[in-house]
Parts: sequence; structure tokens; C-alpha cells
Amino acid sequence: MPKDYKAITASINEYTPKLRKLVPDALAGFSTLASQATKDGALDKKTKEFAALAISVAMQCDACIGFHTKTLIKLGATREEVAEILAMNIYLGGGPALMYAADALRCYDQFAEDMKG
Repeated sequence: MPKDYKAITASINEYTPKLRKLVPDALAGFSTLASQATKDGALDKKTKEFAALAISVAMQCDACIGFHTKTLIKLGATREEVAEILAMNIYLGGGPALMYAADALRCYDQFAEDMKG
């Protein structure tokens, strides 16, 4: 059965505030780390998000694939650009990477459809 990345990310978004209430300092630290790591520097945000997507595929993290793909679409990444970074995953990760790369492309299509119009 195909994964629904919109549902996966929505489910995580539902529970993140609950976790934040239980361990606020830990999540504040994570939020600071994320904002500092993703800001423009020697590499721009879009390049960093391509790296994050590649790592998400390699780590086989469905929610990470969803969040980073959605961010890439917001940053103007094309389907072709996403496919090229996924090709690097396949090259370096073999069969398991191919399975998650195909799913990451499905994720792109799901979020891109919502962002049209």
C-alpha cells in the first residue's frame, strides 16, 4: 500500500506539541539546532534541504522524507532536481535506497499537487 506522506507528517505534527510540553528544553534545543543548521551560509537553504532529503532516504525515515520534501517544494525545487538527488542515494545505497527514493518521489508528487494553484 502506498504511503500517504501528508498523513505521516500531519500525524507527527499532532504529537510534536505534546512532546514539547513534556520535554520543552530538549525540543527547544532541537529547534535551535535546526534553525542554525538550515540557515543560509556557505550553502543556501535549498542545498541543505537536498542534503537533508538524501540523508532521510538513507536513514529510511518516512516523516523526515515528508518534511524535507515539503520544504524543498516551498524553496522552489523541481521534480527533476529531487530525482537527481535521489539518483545519488540509489548510487550510494543500492536496492534499499532505490525503494525509499521511489517513495520520496511519491512524496514530492503528493505535496506538489497540494501546492498547485
